[in-house]
Amino acid sequence: MEPTASLSASTLPSLAFAALLFIVSIVVGYGLGRKLPTVDRLVVVWLVYDALTHFILEGAFLYYSMVATVQTSDGFLTDLWKEYSRADSRWGESDPTIVSLEILTVVVDGLLAVVLIYAILAKKHYRHYVQIVLCVCEIYGGWMTFCPEWLTGSPSLDTSNALFLWVYLVFFNGIWVVIPGALMWQSWVSLRDQHAKLEGRAKGKRK
Repeated sequence: MEPTASLSASTLPSLAFAALLFIVSIVVGYGLGRKLPTVDRLVVVWLVYDALTHFILEGAFLYYSMVATVQTSDGFLTDLWKEYSRADSRWGESDPTIVSLEILTVVVDGLLAVVLIYAILAKKHYRHYVQIVLCVCEIYGGWMTFCPEWLTGSPSLDTSNALFLWVYLVFFNGIWVVIPGALMWQSWVSLRDQHAKLEGRAKGKRK
């Protein structure tokens, strides 16, 4: 594959919009979680970013993919996806596997993120159940996005320059593996500690 030029007219605006979305998430997340411990406040920030990404960015991709394709559509958000599709062409062509995954991601993952924000803020008993389900969905979505591509020799991926490889493919997809993995560990530790406390109380009552 011939090396592709890193920058296009939409590169900086697309990256700036992604950064703006994260800044908005920090402001909203910190505002919502101002009474929470630091770790849970950071979790809420991530969940706001997660929900906004699913509903706004991926929701737009899903809409344009259902009515046409990203490459044949116009608009700022289509320009953002056209930019990303320079690294992974499936996103510009409405690949059926990608679109199928995004239907679940936008609807299920987006709603789970909102439910989880509420569960954390309201200290609901189902918080860690929802957190584990959401994280499994996120990691599974990433696996099914890339595993079929890897098994076929990655014909749709362009890793000819650092921007495409390390920013678009590794960073923007990797955060939906690393952070959900960390949250699953947090849920594991919390559930383990809760179980230990219940066992301790039960043993105390039996004495």
